[in-house]
Amino acid sequence: MGEEILINFTPMETRVAVIENGMPQEIYVERVKRRGIVGNIYKGKVVRVLPGMQAAFVDIGLERAAFIHVDEVVDQNQTPPGEPRTNLSIAQVLREGQSLLVQVTKDPIGTKGARLTTHLSIPSRYLVLMPGSSHIGVSQRIEDAEERERLRGLIQKLTEEDGSDEKSCGFILRTVAERISSAELSSDIQFLRRLWSNIQERIEKVQAPATVYEDLPLNMRALRDMAHAGVERIRIDSRETFQKAIDFSRSLVPEIEDKLEYYPGERPIFDLFNVEEEVQKALGRKVELKSGGYLIFDQTEAMTTVDVNTGGFVGHRNLEETIFKTNLEAATAIGRQLRLRNLGGIIIIDFIDMEDVDHQRQVLRTLERVLEKDYAKCKVTGVSELGLVEMTRKRTRESLEQVLCEPCQQCEGRGSIRTPETVCYEIFREILRQHRAYDTDSYLVLAAQRVVDYLLDDASDHVAELEMFIGKTIRFQVEPMYNPEHFDVVLR
Repeated sequence: MGEEILINFTPMETRVAVIENGMPQEIYVERVKRRGIVGNIYKGKVVRVLPGMQAAFVDIGLERAAFIHVDEVVDQNQTPPGEPRTNLSIAQVLREGQSLLVQVTKDPIGTKGARLTTHLSIPSRYLVLMPGSSHIGVSQRIEDAEERERLRGLIQKLTEEDGSDEKSCGFILRTVAERISSAELSSDIQFLRRLWSNIQERIEKVQAPATVYEDLPLNMRALRDMAHAGVERIRIDSRETFQKAIDFSRSLVPEIEDKLEYYPGERPIFDLFNVEEEVQKALGRKVELKSGGYLIFDQTEAMTTVDVNTGGFVGHRNLEETIFKTNLEAATAIGRQLRLRNLGGIIIIDFIDMEDVDHQRQVLRTLERVLEKDYAKCKVTGVSELGLVEMTRKRTRESLEQVLCEPCQQCEGRGSIRTPETVCYEIFREILRQHRAYDTDSYLVLAAQRVVDYLLDDASDHVAELEMFIGKTIRFQVEPMYNPEHFDVVLR
């Protein structure tokens, strides 16, 4: 089977699934109230300059100020003659109260504000326009040297023939530009020129902070960025969204119009290829492997760790062969899970220890081959002395878990809660503390059902001993709204 794209649209939420060989590989979710802002361009206002961090905070109209580093402000060509770029202070290029044209490169994640750059880029179907630059580049995914040179020459010729005054614009040819004609490329250039002209007009009119350009919604970005030649069809379950997709494709990506299909089926579109089931699995820590082994994913603020285990897989020959086969299967599954969960940043993979160097090399190569299909930029190191593989995956948007979930109110994101026994002993200590500080006739303990049950059953002897020691009566009351760790000791 080839590749398909499923688009599920509702007024509150848009979801897109990329299917390869009958298996969901990527899932994107965008909600109306929490739309991503990566790619948006703002006229911002510098609110604080931090020389010690070589960075600044910029107000772009969001709840939290966004963050920009000096490397994202200073262009090499703007560096004063004879002065190294690294020695240029943020205070030399930005001042508080200054207006600044910026673009978001990373969404706000957790407590961190958005990340910004002044090096703008505006994508279309085949090209990325870079205002203020003269660079012409070609996507590294286009590997054919002759095709790269053809495209580079084509774009140079078209920009030279363009009579526009806006010569200070560079271009990057995207992967889907491979084998396209001069006419298609010319049309894309004109589209981007007009778009940039409209943006410039808006920049002149608005006062900072203000939005001057918003990237397309998820359903349209999917058509622009994901619909390559290998996609067999794109199914959309909303008639209105389907019609918008037809209009969009005719104006910008006519080659995908024949691939668009309206899906009117009674069965929900995400039930096809078990996408809903895969979403639920992607929110869990454990991923089962077909052999009987399994993976454990732990996502933290600093990094994501992946642990590989043989589980119920015992193999057929010897231990080394069992470990090798488990690691090979795990490498393929990890590559898919990283895309499915949209995990980014530092990722540490703990493969099962392999003594054979050739086995290590094959597992690493399998992982790299799977990651070649990933749209996000990935960098993988070799196997360390501890048997760990370190890698990075570019993080621009929140992970699937961060979009769909929130920290547990019971454990506050720790992933565990104290046992009833532990809470019971904490109650005893609190009663003793109150006994030494205040004079009262009795105590009333308010706690969750599990804790009260433990106090009246397993710890009943200890409660009796405590009552004798303090000479006071202790009563218990269940509070249904309390979480298992919460309790109160009331003086009576």
